[in-house]
Amino acid sequence: MVKFFINNKMVTANSDETILQVARREGFYIPTMCYLTKTKPIASCRMCLVESELNDDKDLILSCQEKPVENLKITTDSAQLFTHRQNIMKMYDVNHPLQCGVCDKSGECELQNKTLEFKVDTQNFSAIDQKRDIKEWGYINYDPSLCIMCEKCVRVSNEITGNEALKVKSGGYGSTIINVKNDKNDASLAESASVCPVGALTTIDFKYRANAWEMTKIPALSAHCSCGCEIDYEIKTHSVDNNSKTILRVTNDSEFETICPSARFGYDFANSANKDEKQFNKAIDAIKNCDGIRFSSIITNEEAMILQKISEKLDIKLINDESKNYQSFLNNFSKTSGISLYSGDDEDVKKSDFIISFGLDLANDEPLIKYAVNNASKLNRAEFISLHPLEDSSLNTIVTKYIRYEVGSEEGVIALLVKELLYNLDIDEDVQDYLDDLDDGYISAESNVGEEEIEDIIKRLNRKKNPILIVGKDLYNHPQAKQIAKFIGLIEKYTNFKTLITPPNTNSLGVALICDLKEAKISDNIVGYNACGDFEIGAVNNCDLPTPAFNQQEGTITTRAKRVKPTNVALPFGGYNLNDIANSLGLESEYTIDYTPTLPIKKGFKKEIFDELKRSGYKLELNSCESKFEFSEVEEIDSFDGVVIYLSNPAVQKNRWTANSKVISQKPMLVGTKQFAIGAKIKDKTKVKISFDNIEEEIDFVIDQNAKGVIAKFPTFNLDFGGETLAFKYRFIRAKIMC
Repeated sequence: MVKFFINNKMVTANSDETILQVARREGFYIPTMCYLTKTKPIASCRMCLVESELNDDKDLILSCQEKPVENLKITTDSAQLFTHRQNIMKMYDVNHPLQCGVCDKSGECELQNKTLEFKVDTQNFSAIDQKRDIKEWGYINYDPSLCIMCEKCVRVSNEITGNEALKVKSGGYGSTIINVKNDKNDASLAESASVCPVGALTTIDFKYRANAWEMTKIPALSAHCSCGCEIDYEIKTHSVDNNSKTILRVTNDSEFETICPSARFGYDFANSANKDEKQFNKAIDAIKNCDGIRFSSIITNEEAMILQKISEKLDIKLINDESKNYQSFLNNFSKTSGISLYSGDDEDVKKSDFIISFGLDLANDEPLIKYAVNNASKLNRAEFISLHPLEDSSLNTIVTKYIRYEVGSEEGVIALLVKELLYNLDIDEDVQDYLDDLDDGYISAESNVGEEEIEDIIKRLNRKKNPILIVGKDLYNHPQAKQIAKFIGLIEKYTNFKTLITPPNTNSLGVALICDLKEAKISDNIVGYNACGDFEIGAVNNCDLPTPAFNQQEGTITTRAKRVKPTNVALPFGGYNLNDIANSLGLESEYTIDYTPTLPIKKGFKKEIFDELKRSGYKLELNSCESKFEFSEVEEIDSFDGVVIYLSNPAVQKNRWTANSKVISQKPMLVGTKQFAIGAKIKDKTKVKISFDNIEEEIDFVIDQNAKGVIAKFPTFNLDFGGETLAFKYRFIRAKIMC
């Protein structure tokens, strides 16, 4: 700890804090143009200069990168500093175009704000202007004539998203930002655009649509993954003649946080309907006479609670196979870990120095976790081990080691890893006896994971202080999922690893904690809520009774960080909602959010009123539970011969709602390696017919020249309810392909 003075006030700094960080924490204002809290200091703008004094030595220092020393005296504002900052703004304003009336950044432009703040009303400098062509890079637009070369976008590209696409092309006054991967239509570049302090980088979907002051911000959560990204839907009335409202864009607090491409661009999925009493009554009758309700996990905690109440009242089943498998996985994890939920979250990934991902397509399944891994790699020099049958070339800049195991061998692989991680630790005798009896040679041979590869992981782990294991949805639907979960529980219990068991969908964790889920029979009469059924209720096209989409509801979700966070209504809905149905079935509640304080306290929820929740929500209370060792022998590993596909959606496409987005409009494609094409006897850029699991689809096939393996990725986002039925399947599937 270091004690020093800011504007004559004594403050205390941690050893790793800069003067700027301490000043902001203590409420002192220091202006910046290039500083970005979530990256390393850039130190290009020089606006953050402060006066320092130590032992009668006076100097001007950059507060963004300098750390304080004992008894240092800092002055954040003076006539000298004002003049210095004013001159910097004059330099920034040289030949900067003045078309603020049509610039998308006008009204929230840092250049505007600082020009006014430092009273720049005349221009003493000039330079010969240059021709600067506007560039279109997929989802974003770059206007170099507006660029002030702050380099924020470059830092995000490298340190946060890891796409490493944006670079600085130096050339004095002619310096510019270039895209070295312009051949890729990379939606993550929007995160670089979000931190641009001027209008140089903008998203193409928003360009020239509105000024900042014309829109209303609605605080909400992303509908598309379990991260619970805090976003703002920015709303505007269509026109004088049309009073209906539309979402023009999604923004976030990009100084501190990052959101995934589907959250940024998958916003135009609101539903539209009027109240149809006849169809409403049909829905009530259908529920009264059904055997069960099948539903999607893209719902709020309150909706899950309503469904649970309906289930109890009418004695009908609740069916959500994806969340049920996840629920079972968590329960079996708890049996050996001794805690009710996993211990890790995204922040632990960022702070980690050793990361293992197992059983997930990291870059596509969990782009924000991939960003966190990239952050840990760049800032902490973290080692990153990817355990998966496929090598993902997009991870090449951060991965330390790929370990490709055979499809289906996940139980054996985790058993080998656990045995090495627990070696020489003080563990229960029955656990040690079980691990000693494992047939390492057989497992290694059948899984294609050499014992030396596992030993290498242990060597790399030496002296690492903050390891974390990230697991994903390949495992939850595995035939041996229960045993895999127990193995992961042993890692949580006996090692210093934190574990992050990523929920497979938006509110899968909330559903798993709230609902008593059952299995459906083929003969069951099913009502679907945003899912397939004999009678379908939901926000998806052609449902028998339309209901509001996720961005038309208020309530809470339970994020993978185990936080209960609120979301709000972005657009109105004229029809019925689930609470209307519940009230007609005998439950009594004026609003859906009346169920917020009724969420089960035994599962870690708090008795909080919705309107009193902070935006960050609250964290679930974790409970200890009995740890009991019950294992069976590792199952014989089944071989996956022939054509094998992997159910995986691209990062920007998550579900049927993003599939309908006009902004994203991504065509589904079967993506495989050259080896896969040879084995399946198909050619690049041809349309093929694929059949598996009672599904038959025509789809374009393309070869990924950078991928490795003999498996192709098959997307499910376009399959409507077909994608939902595949969500609880093991993700590697044998298929037939015909040209």
